[in-house]
Amino acid sequence: LLCSSTAALMALAWAVRKLMKRKFVRAKHHAEALEQMEKAVQQFKKENPDVQISHILSLPLLELVEKLREGSLSPESVLYSYIEKALEVNQEVNCVTAFIPSCLHHIQEMRNQKKGLLYGVPISIKDHVVCKGYGCICGSGQKLSLLEQEESVLVRVLRSQGAIPFVKTNTAQCVINYDCSNAIYGQTLNPLNRKKSPGGCSGGEGALIAGGGSILGFGLDVGGSIRLLSSFCGLCGLKPTSDRLSYLGVSGPAHCLQTGVMGPIARDVDSLALCMRALLCEDMFRLDPTVPPIPFNMEVFSSPTPLRIGFYSLDDYFLLPPCVTRAVHETRLLLEEAGHTMIPFVPPSVEYAMNSLFVKGLFADSGCASSDTRKLDSLEPGCSHPVCCDELPAVLKKILACLTKLLVSALAFTTSWPERRRLVHPGMHNNLLALSGKVYRWEFITRWKNLDLDVVLCPVLGPAFTLGYLETNLATLSSTMLYNILNFPAGVVPVTVVTEADEEQLQLYSGYLDEPWDKKLRKAVEGAVGLPVAVQCVALPWQEELCLRFMKEVERLTCEK
Repeated sequence: LLCSSTAALMALAWAVRKLMKRKFVRAKHHAEALEQMEKAVQQFKKENPDVQISHILSLPLLELVEKLREGSLSPESVLYSYIEKALEVNQEVNCVTAFIPSCLHHIQEMRNQKKGLLYGVPISIKDHVVCKGYGCICGSGQKLSLLEQEESVLVRVLRSQGAIPFVKTNTAQCVINYDCSNAIYGQTLNPLNRKKSPGGCSGGEGALIAGGGSILGFGLDVGGSIRLLSSFCGLCGLKPTSDRLSYLGVSGPAHCLQTGVMGPIARDVDSLALCMRALLCEDMFRLDPTVPPIPFNMEVFSSPTPLRIGFYSLDDYFLLPPCVTRAVHETRLLLEEAGHTMIPFVPPSVEYAMNSLFVKGLFADSGCASSDTRKLDSLEPGCSHPVCCDELPAVLKKILACLTKLLVSALAFTTSWPERRRLVHPGMHNNLLALSGKVYRWEFITRWKNLDLDVVLCPVLGPAFTLGYLETNLATLSSTMLYNILNFPAGVVPVTVVTEADEEQLQLYSGYLDEPWDKKLRKAVEGAVGLPVAVQCVALPWQEELCLRFMKEVERLTCEK
């Protein structure tokens, strides 16, 4: 026994030393890459002193693309401008995991190619997206020494359209998280307020774009990440229908492959529409035959026909802060004044969707896949609760399941504890979950169709949380998770900011039952005066163009008020 214990300790010590060596090597390579890009920028500025960097950075994407296509701006000047800004933003908020030096060579290759819809546009991508020759660390020490040998379909299509992937951005250690931090690259801050989080798990994208270091980026939405960071950072983000964009070449835990969706993030809705139009092309359909060959429908996106819009600000599951309710109410009034028909909508059985579909589906493998990627890693505080539950011995899980059932019966377990309920059925079969999900989805669509709705206006979690918010209550994410369960396209548009009156109202906030996590949420969103507050726009599956059109209308009316 003593010999076995000694051998085990020696093996563990060896593994830890190996991991630390990997971290040191990665940190060294990271610093060298930053230095290389800094030198390249200074050399370019020395050779091109007349480049107006501030002017380039101020251009909206549509205007930037037009100037690149007509030749009044060169791809080099745009790329180096954004590299310099990204270096600056990264120093302030720590959002970059890797610069992609090959982007400098890619410009030369583009000159002999047909100019695509994103010709010369520098783009950022979340660390989960595979780029050939670069690692997908995803906040995990297990992947530190791995270099990818293939390119993701998303990156290949972007390159074919003339885009230049130039940087990869930080992610949370856990894919379901309000924050963006991991043991490899550290904490990412919100550029709008460095005491706040940029959102998770794609927070690096939000921080870089909000800070001006990128004009277009891509995130991974498992339970609301794209929409959460957009809400926290005042950006526009779209979660498409699953399989509308290819998922081939996206790295991450196994459960992400079932619920995760890649989507674009930008400063305005027109940028999202241009991006979707560029991606939904023959190259995408050829490289990934599982993507339905449905090109972007500009006629739907540009239609002036008034919409029938369902709306709700409460889902009777988790009460969001007062500023969020106000944002939905004010947006509803603007849409009504603009001639759209507003119809109250009540989403059916949100408690069932969260407790019996999302949470149990997310942990149907008892967390085996995600915990495997975190072996030997030091856990971030926001991940410790779910990971510890995942890694409990099977016997202990069964005992806890029995005790939890008794507690449910005795105390009439409330609807705001969904993550505890997953212990009741830790091994629920995926096929049963899929069948239940289809039934619920049809129930939701039936209610939608009975009201003859085009789209739905609803809340999204916000404003940005204070750093160090460690509560892992998944109920807080019901506003976004619901549409991952349903697989509906959903986007976020900022419409207002937190006011002093909102802060006063927040002191009276107690959720539905004044439970401990309601008090923690109040603490998390305090001190947010001046930070953005957003709304969520939803359409039926495969109707991204209609969703974007609705988002554009909300954006237009908000800017005009």
